[in-house]
Amino acid sequence: MQLTVNGKTHDVDVEPEMPLLWVLRDELGITGPKYGCGIAFCGACTVHVDGAPVRSCMTPVGTVAGAVTTIEGLGTPAALHAVQKAWVALQVAQCGYCQSGQIMTAASFLQANPDPSDQDIDDAMAANLCRCGTYPRIRAAVKQAAQNLKQGG
Repeated sequence: MQLTVNGKTHDVDVEPEMPLLWVLRDELGITGPKYGCGIAFCGACTVHVDGAPVRSCMTPVGTVAGAVTTIEGLGTPAALHAVQKAWVALQVAQCGYCQSGQIMTAASFLQANPDPSDQDIDDAMAANLCRCGTYPRIRAAVKQAAQNLKQGG
């Protein structure tokens, strides 16, 4: 089957029931999405499929009908996405394990809601767990990213 990931088309010879996460990590060597819980609860595996956040640990690759974007395809080291810039500027990450999923969720959320309230941010990010408890920094970074996006970057 063919799978488009971060703008590149890949031919993968896997069973359609294989979780997208394992195709990304084991078949394509894309390690940004993390295995956290395996039941779509923690959000560490979050990627975008046609811009929508998807828990890749529970998504059979055979059901993926759009372009997949991982943290590696969200921005580049030379041109970070607004969310990535805010994460760096506010030093959000502590251990960092959940952060790719957090960033992917935030980027999709801000696409849908470019002017969020604190409650909007808390509600949108509540499904992503951070064992280090960086939630106040995550909220601040999402607010900063919204400002960055309004200013064109």
